Amino acid sequence: MDDSVKKLAILGSTGSIGRQTLQVVRNLDGRFRVVGLAAGQNIELLSKQVAEFKPEFIYYQSKNHVPGHSHDRGSQLLSLEEIAAHPDVDIVVIATSGKTGLSATLAAVKAGKKVALANKEPLVMAGEIITREAKKSGAQLLPIDSEHSAIWQCLNGESQPPKRILLTASGGPFRGFSLKQLSEVTPQQALQHPSWQMGKKVTIDSATLMNKGLEIMEARWLFDVPLARIDVIIHPQSIIHSMVEFADGSFKAQMSYPDMRLPIQYALTWPERVNNPDLPKLDWDKIKALTFEPPDLKMFPCLELAMQAARTGGTSPAALCAADEVAVELFLKEAIKFPDIARLVEKVLQNHQTIFDPTLDDIINIDGWAREKALQFFKKSN
Repeated sequence: MDDSVKKLAILGSTGSIGRQTLQVVRNLDGRFRVVGLAAGQNIELLSKQVAEFKPEFIYYQSKNHVPGHSHDRGSQLLSLEEIAAHPDVDIVVIATSGKTGLSATLAAVKAGKKVALANKEPLVMAGEIITREAKKSGAQLLPIDSEHSAIWQCLNGESQPPKRILLTASGGPFRGFSLKQLSEVTPQQALQHPSWQMGKKVTIDSATLMNKGLEIMEARWLFDVPLARIDVIIHPQSIIHSMVEFADGSFKAQMSYPDMRLPIQYALTWPERVNNPDLPKLDWDKIKALTFEPPDLKMFPCLELAMQAARTGGTSPAALCAADEVAVELFLKEAIKFPDIARLVEKVLQNHQTIFDPTLDDIINIDGWAREKALQFFKKSN
């Protein structure tokens, strides 16, 4: 195989980011070879992806056999961690949802891989452990999140650390809603994001602004910037994906059409920028204004809860993530109302005894404790 062809493993290949990553691979034909694919329950789509890309190894959660496309057809069945650390992989795309990507991310980092990270939870839950291992192994963490990709692009070429990072947020579908209106929103409404096409969990986190709190923690570890220097600003047009302020008062902003394939492609082709005619371009004749406003923490308390967990540190972010996963799942099942997501997370955090300087086992144990506690609080309230 040509050494210039990069070998990819995509964990979460049937999800939103995974599917868009494969679109980028198709449009940059010849630059990448997909050697690993991993999915959850969507066996039908995984089977089609295996037939098209013919990976060397696969993983799937379902016990059902992949029809005609398992190790007997040339694709070896491996664990997520084995795929992530495999010597035949150059770049690992972590496109799973929730804590699923934690152990695989750590395996890829320990193996010294380039890790294109779309999953927020690994760095939020275990940022100190992952970044420490990356320094030991020489692994590179390449952000796929549009906000972190924007910061990364703004910092490229700079020799001094930033004075401040401004993470932009669209404000989600309920910006400007009253408390009464928020208590009446449905999962279907919450899944209608005004700017982005994303998976269900991330879309709900965007609607509650929890995702911005998680992104603050991600930015802290990705760019080694103190939490006090990271702020959030609402930018409904989603054209500026984040901004960086420097010591002289200058700002850099990265702007592009809100399409996740752009930051995905940048992570895969970095340090090159490659023309891809399939990607949308901004039409400045149609953009009338770029506006900004502070986030409303009273209406969207998940952001404040995440910021508190970030400041506390230790196992607090892991407890936050686990409680949020449970709460979002309950909301999607219409078992709780939209404002109850924040209430449930807050109850779990109030009952959490933070472990500082935790081991990975501590983090995993707290994750399990927080999930159980969230379900207990839910059952008590019903």
